[in-house]
Amino acid sequence: MKMSWIVAPILSAAVVIGLPATVEAQAQGAGWNGNGNGWGPGFGDHDGHGHGEFRFLPGTLVLSRSVYVGKASTVTIGETLPFGCQGGLTGVTVQVPLLAGGTTGVAVPCGVAADNGEAPNLFDSHNVWNNANSDPTFGVTSPVFLDDLTPDGFVVGTLPIPDDEIVTSFSSKSELALNRSVDGKSLTFMAYRGGVGCGGTTVSATRPNLLDVSNGNTPGVCDPTNPVFSSDVNNPTVPTAYYRAVAEVTEDGKITYTDGNAYSGDNGRGAIKGGNGLYYMVGNDNNGNLSKSQMKTTVPGMELVNATGAELLYPGVPTPLPPNITMIGRLEYGTDKPGKDTNFRGLTIYNNTVYVAKGSGSNGYNTVYQVGTAGTLPNGSAAALATVPLTVLPGFPNTNASTTTAFPFGLWFANPTTLYVCDEGDGTLVSPAVNGNIADTQSQQTAGLQKWVLAGGTWTREYILQNGLNIGVPYSVERYPAALDPATGGCRNITGQNNDDGTVTIYAVTSTVSSNGDTGADPNKLVKVTDRVSDTTLPPANGWLGRFETVRRARAGEVFRGIALAPTGSNGGW
Repeated sequence: MKMSWIVAPILSAAVVIGLPATVEAQAQGAGWNGNGNGWGPGFGDHDGHGHGEFRFLPGTLVLSRSVYVGKASTVTIGETLPFGCQGGLTGVTVQVPLLAGGTTGVAVPCGVAADNGEAPNLFDSHNVWNNANSDPTFGVTSPVFLDDLTPDGFVVGTLPIPDDEIVTSFSSKSELALNRSVDGKSLTFMAYRGGVGCGGTTVSATRPNLLDVSNGNTPGVCDPTNPVFSSDVNNPTVPTAYYRAVAEVTEDGKITYTDGNAYSGDNGRGAIKGGNGLYYMVGNDNNGNLSKSQMKTTVPGMELVNATGAELLYPGVPTPLPPNITMIGRLEYGTDKPGKDTNFRGLTIYNNTVYVAKGSGSNGYNTVYQVGTAGTLPNGSAAALATVPLTVLPGFPNTNASTTTAFPFGLWFANPTTLYVCDEGDGTLVSPAVNGNIADTQSQQTAGLQKWVLAGGTWTREYILQNGLNIGVPYSVERYPAALDPATGGCRNITGQNNDDGTVTIYAVTSTVSSNGDTGADPNKLVKVTDRVSDTTLPPANGWLGRFETVRRARAGEVFRGIALAPTGSNGGW
């Protein structure tokens, strides 16, 4: 594991001359921030001149976003994907080690590029996201930006994250959540950092326009049945692997990176720094071709089963390897595929207790869980953490039927008895539209911001805030094909603040429904809504309470992912 303070202008020098593992510097970076000219406001200071020290302003919001920087040549039509995969659509058989000794054969099929690397545009019909239909592992890495916003969406600064240190996968809609630490002094998010490829000796490149990184292996959990062999078009015969790393950012723009081996074959969704200084994470793993039974009888299967779901990562210690990856708790309902019942996405810490949400996949329960004992942050060895209970909050869904009726994502507590939950909807596209709406009945009825209240030991959903979200109603995006116009499908990551008048204001990043090849690449929105905490009935439709307002819209080739209150006080505050 590597931890380092990074500043883009001195990064190469630090690597070349071998500076200590911890280097204090200022992340001022350069690159396109999505404002059109590559040198928009906020690069460095807050006056738009790109010099001076960056600092998040007090009382502001921070939005994580990414911009697609690929071009036609990023993908070649007809080429085999992922790079280095052999055997075509039927695949080749690889030998997988068994726990009992010996090996067993598993077929590993490949995909094919159906389109080139152009983003959807007005000049031709190419769409890079069409490749998601012919290569199930498809994704393209892209740079990360943190925008400092006023509550009304005015950009007062942008912190570009060095894309030779860490990148996101542009269309991976469940990643890049942004969480403020319990002490309020920093922000954390998860993304990808290159490590030594499985079976190789070369450190994988970290940069934009790598393919299928989000479904590739981590350096420490190598699944030979994962079709992602290489992500680098420049070296397609050299294996690659990527850590699911935590990036921590302080109020003055300093960044540390902590590498982790969990979530091999899929993505880390979010991380939050607890009051004990440790990182709590959520995500999913396993992009391989092991069967349900082989998950428990093969070496890579068991490694995957024990490196997913809720995780703990210790800053400053060597990156853990199996069997010492610190996964928190275990779930396996009935005959579900091992490791998939903990496909967690939402995460928060409230009153020293970890809460997570599962809202996708056909296994397990789509619901909200308490992790461990109330008031205690899980800690300890991998063996001790494996025994931590994962408990459905009383009153929340607790059957497998929830996988088709509930899609919880972001979590925010207004107080100990009021919990707001973002439901992103089921993402089903209705075509042709019905009365101008392209969302299905399920999303129209339950997606949006759900308000849950605890009374008598049981949580009850009081109502769902949807007014102003316009769920299922397509909206236009400048310089974007009208045929792909997205509609809001619900909401994903959220944050909130309590106001002096008994109300709360909650900020949310929206999900989408569209005909795009991958809806995770749709331009989405940042919205806000105000609700009175004591209310138990839906506010009137014609009032200001309970009505969403659009704070900011993503542009063509841009996506919003996480939202958090700005960090303060790491150096005494302002």
